[in-house]
Amino acid sequence: MPFVIGTAGHIDHGKTSLVKALTGQDTDRLKEEKERGISIDLGFAYLDLPDGTRAGVVDVPGHERFIRNMLAGAHGIDLVVFTVAADDGVMPQTEEHFDIVHVLGIRHAIFVITKVDLVEEARVSEVKDEIGLLLSGSRFDGSPMIPCSVATGQGLRDVREQIERTLQKLDEAGRDDRMRSRAFRLPVDRVFLLQGHGLIVTGTALSGEVRVGDQVRCLPGGQLFRVRSVQVHNEAVGTARWGQRVALNLTGHEKPAIVRGDVICHEEITMTTCRFDASIEVRTDAKSGVKNHQRVRVHLGTAERIGTLILLGQDQKLAPRQSAFCQLALTDPLVAMRGDHFVIRDETAQRTLGGGIVIHPLAHRHRRNEVGLLHRLERLQNGPLADALTVLLVDGGEFASSVSPLQQILNAPASDVHAQLAQMAGVTTFDLDGELLYATNEKWLSVREQVLQLLGAFHASQPLAPGMEMEAARDRLDVDIPPRLFRAVVERMEADGSVARDGSLLRLPTHIVRLRDDERTLADRVAALVGREPFAPPDLRQIEREVGVSRVRLGEVLRVMEREQSIVRVASDLYFASGTIENVKSALYQHLSGTGDITPATFRDLFGTTRKYAIPLLEYLDREGFTIRVGDTRRLKR
Repeated sequence: MPFVIGTAGHIDHGKTSLVKALTGQDTDRLKEEKERGISIDLGFAYLDLPDGTRAGVVDVPGHERFIRNMLAGAHGIDLVVFTVAADDGVMPQTEEHFDIVHVLGIRHAIFVITKVDLVEEARVSEVKDEIGLLLSGSRFDGSPMIPCSVATGQGLRDVREQIERTLQKLDEAGRDDRMRSRAFRLPVDRVFLLQGHGLIVTGTALSGEVRVGDQVRCLPGGQLFRVRSVQVHNEAVGTARWGQRVALNLTGHEKPAIVRGDVICHEEITMTTCRFDASIEVRTDAKSGVKNHQRVRVHLGTAERIGTLILLGQDQKLAPRQSAFCQLALTDPLVAMRGDHFVIRDETAQRTLGGGIVIHPLAHRHRRNEVGLLHRLERLQNGPLADALTVLLVDGGEFASSVSPLQQILNAPASDVHAQLAQMAGVTTFDLDGELLYATNEKWLSVREQVLQLLGAFHASQPLAPGMEMEAARDRLDVDIPPRLFRAVVERMEADGSVARDGSLLRLPTHIVRLRDDERTLADRVAALVGREPFAPPDLRQIEREVGVSRVRLGEVLRVMEREQSIVRVASDLYFASGTIENVKSALYQHLSGTGDITPATFRDLFGTTRKYAIPLLEYLDREGFTIRVGDTRRLKR
């Protein structure tokens, strides 16, 4: 099983020297680090274990100026090796690193008291007491403390054996193997170009697996890359998986824009966020606590963002050691999923304030005193998968959701989400050509009722209209439903008999268009006008003037007459009697069957009309597929 060991501790407390003594590898790779004798950026090594496996080692800088670099390497650690120099004891960065390790959820630690060759035994005991006081009441209380000297070799074997014992216990206990079935995710901590190979990115894989030849996505940004090769601990492998230190050789963009803080992930992951809900704990180093709407620096994975901390509930301030639900609104997007740990520091990057766990990575802006909010967050954080899915389906702004966004928000395997949705009561499924979308019964029934009310109101206001356009009905719903999904909604309503559909028109099944007596009289007058001169009927303006009614009322009656097939609209403002059109088709068919084609002039003379009417008639016959235009002539369309 793969493991990652991380270092922590104050500057010059021997982290890098200890790693070199244990692994034989110097993690200070920068020229400036060699010259100054301090770690500035992350360093990487590996430790061979008795069972033949290799644990990755991430060596972090201890100087307060490089905390941001330390934070970029502190995620994904299984075991932290904390160094405390015997001559200095517990120092400010010891305490800050301890707070960071705590809020990141790292559960196993070994405390190595370094440089014991420089002090008396009594001083070592004093430092043990200082460490014990630091650990008191924390999950690390009772962690092993090992005196050690890299200079003399004292305690090195004890440190190595303790590391091996701790990792062995972790291996025997097993870790959440569901991380294997989750989508691949690797926060980037290094990016560089290697001559002859191209772009290389490294990081600790948080979940899933990656293989040579896979297509992966870089977020934020969305660039797609092909994995050319994979390395784990400087060895080429075909597959790397969660919990390992991984180097990927990527190809696919001439000018790739990848930086520390980006995430290389499975191509199906597309979501980034600028706003997420979380639980937060304020650490003791935040002497003044934190305030509502305070500006902070957010460190998640290897990313660092400026954001605003919004306390949810009644609290306007949190004191050290207090916890609460909050929302973090970021200035720039990052990748976050439920269960991810993060750290917050003050805006000036002087101290660590606390940290927490992401609960809802794609949260909306909450209203003040939003009813039930804290209860929903509690269910999202601590409830079973069914509770979390229910909250997302009920509170999500969309009408229905596919599995993909739910899976990404909840950081759960797709198979688990599918299985849970399939057995949940109160959930309705819509099948869009094989893609399943899920909505709550309440949302489905609400939309169904809205559609019925819209149609009822439409029929009342326009009794002569055959129905309401589907798009018009969709636009007037109080929830945004994509066209494909709305068609599925309509089909379900058709199936249960609540609506009828005629092409793109929706109507209630009980709706029948009937002309009143006065409207029937008007229709008869229109029919008489159109049929008075069959091949030279009055246009719409003339009809309106003749019958003396408004254009709107006349249009309603004309549409009914069209549906009754007593008249035919040939152009936007020109109607012919249906019998006239049939006579034209019959006579034209006989003519074209004998001659093969006809010009507009011949057509005009054949029916004793004028060009004003001949051209619209010919264009109508073309649209109907009765004739086809070839140059300046028409032929029968066969």
